[in-house]
Amino acid sequence: MTLTDSTSGTLQDAAVTPPGSAARGRTARRAPVDTRTAVPVLDVTIPVFNEERDLEECLRRLHGHLGDTFPHSFRITVADNASTDGTLKIAERLAREFPEVAVVHLDEKGRGNALRKVWLASPSPVLAYMDVDLSTDLAALPPLLAPLISGHSDLAIGTRLTRNSRVVRGPKREFISRSYNLMLHSLLAARFSDAQCGFKAIRADVAQQILPYTVDNSWFFDTELLVLAERCGLRVHEVPVDWIDDPDSSVDVFRTALADVRGMARLTRDLVYGRVPVPELRAALARGPLPASSRADEQTLRGSLFGQLVRFAAIGAASTIAYLLIFLFCRGFMDPQLANFLALLVTAVANTGANRRFTFGIQGGNRVRHHFEGLIVFGIGLVLTSGALALVHRTTTPDRWAEVLTVVAANLAATAVRFLLFRLWVFRGAGSKKTTDATTSTETAAS
Repeated sequence: MTLTDSTSGTLQDAAVTPPGSAARGRTARRAPVDTRTAVPVLDVTIPVFNEERDLEECLRRLHGHLGDTFPHSFRITVADNASTDGTLKIAERLAREFPEVAVVHLDEKGRGNALRKVWLASPSPVLAYMDVDLSTDLAALPPLLAPLISGHSDLAIGTRLTRNSRVVRGPKREFISRSYNLMLHSLLAARFSDAQCGFKAIRADVAQQILPYTVDNSWFFDTELLVLAERCGLRVHEVPVDWIDDPDSSVDVFRTALADVRGMARLTRDLVYGRVPVPELRAALARGPLPASSRADEQTLRGSLFGQLVRFAAIGAASTIAYLLIFLFCRGFMDPQLANFLALLVTAVANTGANRRFTFGIQGGNRVRHHFEGLIVFGIGLVLTSGALALVHRTTTPDRWAEVLTVVAANLAATAVRFLLFRLWVFRGAGSKKTTDATTSTETAAS
C-alpha cells in the first residue's frame, strides 16, 4: 500500500478534537486499547532520508520480529522525507511484497514533520517510531508497547541513560547527550531521562490532542512532544534499552545539538507566553491525583536553614564533580579559560535548577527569572575562577593538576557566595510562600 503526500495533499491530517471539547474528569488510568479492532493495533513509522543502503534490511528484520513476537495486527509505515536516491523505490517494492508495509512520500524533509503527519493520519490506536538503523535492540519493543495497550501509560520511550541500559557509543556522543539532557532537566524541569533515543511510542488518543501544538519539524520534535506531555500531566514510561551507535550515521551531532538548544529557547518562550494552552490540555488529559496527606510539614522543614544547607551541600558536591569531569574533558582540546567557562556554564544551569527544586522546594513560579538570576550568580563564579586561573598562569607555569586545585579552591569560594545569593536574593521568600500555599490548600480542602 502506498500513500503520497504531494502538492495536492492526498495524505490528510486526521481530525483533531479541540482540547475544550475533550471529556473532562481525570482518571488514574486510560482505558485499555481494543485489540480486536479492524485496523492495525500498532503503526510503526520509519522516517527515512536517502537510506537506500539500510532500508531493506531494516524492514525485513522489523517485519519478521513483529510477525513472530507481536500478538496483534500491525503496520509498518515508511515515511520518505524527500529522498533523492532509490529509497522510495525500495520502500514501494517492499510494500508490494508485504501487505503490512505502507509508504508515505513527503515533499519536505524533517523527522518531526514526518511523524506528525503520519501519526495524525493513522487509524491505529498505538503509534510508534524507530530509526532506520535499528540501533536499539528490538527486544525492548514489547515492554515499550505493553503499558500503552493496557492503559497504564500515555507515552513510552527507550532510554540509553539509565543504569540498566547497555550502550556502545563514542565519548563525544555520550558527553553531548548527557549534557543536553542535564540542561533539559534544569531549564525545562523535564523528568524523562533520554529525549533523543529514536525508539518511542504514544497512544493515538493522546497524540490527537497534543501533536497539533508541536512546532518543530526536525530532531527537537521528540523533546517538544515529551515536555508538553509532562506539562499536561501525562505518564511517560521509560524502558532501558540495549543500543549500539551506528558509526555511519549521517546525523551532524554538533549541528543537531545547536538546533536542540535553539528549540529549548523557543519552547521556553512558548510556555511562558501561553502559545500552548497547557491548563486546558491538562484539564482534558491529565491523570487524577492519588490520595495523599498534607505536605505542609514537609514544606516547613524544607524552608529551614539547616535543611537547605544539607541539600545545597549535596547538590554542590555533585556539581563540583561534574564540573571537574567537564573541565578535564574540555581541557584536552581547548585552553583553560574556555574549558572553565563551558564547565561552569553547564554545571551552573543544572545547579540552579536542582537547588530551585530540591533545596528551596520551588515547583512553580517564574522559572525563567530564577534561571536568569542564576546566570548572574554564575557570572560571579566565573570571575572568581577565571581570575584565579589568570593569576596562577601569570606567576608560574602550572601543570594540569595545579590548574585543577586552583579552580577547585576558587569554586569553594564561589559556592559560599552562591548559597548566600540564592537564599537572600534569587529564591528569597520562595520557601515561605510555598509553605503558605500548601497550608492554604490544606485548609481549603478540609473546609
